[in-house]
Amino acid sequence: MTKTTILAALLATPALLGSSIVLADATHRTKAIETIKRDFQPRGQADLDRLAEDGVQAICNRTGNNPSGDIVKTLEADQLAGVKYPADNKLMGDWKAGEKLAQSGRGFTWSDKPGLPVGGNCYNCHQISPKETAYGTVGPSLLHYGKLRGNTPEMQKYTFNKIFNSKAYNLCSDMPRFGHAGALKPEQIKDLVALLLDPESPVNK
Repeated sequence: MTKTTILAALLATPALLGSSIVLADATHRTKAIETIKRDFQPRGQADLDRLAEDGVQAICNRTGNNPSGDIVKTLEADQLAGVKYPADNKLMGDWKAGEKLAQSGRGFTWSDKPGLPVGGNCYNCHQISPKETAYGTVGPSLLHYGKLRGNTPEMQKYTFNKIFNSKAYNLCSDMPRFGHAGALKPEQIKDLVALLLDPESPVNK
């Protein structure tokens, strides 16, 4: 993402929201950030850098997750351009490995040692395999994801991109940007793609 693109978007924000709203929002934001920085204490690998927002997050935060259409198109394209694919260019891996990743939420927590494999924690927000009865509903159900959509090369690429960086398709998505953040490697993401798209995966039975 270029600094020029982000700066232009941020400069457009007052016009999008109205100056009085922006000022009020800035006041509340300043107080909130002061409180967070006062109360959040770094522990283990959970350092204060996790409090920092990048340019895309800043735009979504300052527009109530509703930036203008032109900004959205530009920044979504920018996020999509940053997707990194596996070295072998294959976008579907092992669905069994993908299920283990989906179940795991370890790796990035403060009590984990840096460098440990990171899980996707996918069940925290989604229904996936019908055998799993404990799942979150923050995100949509992914049951029968591939059965309903097929597993064409185009669908594989879309699914991979979505997991790598959800903001490439929905700029203010709440879904973590797993690949963009360095939480999951491309080789791990293709295992999650297989979990969702492989006809042999329990997701599609």
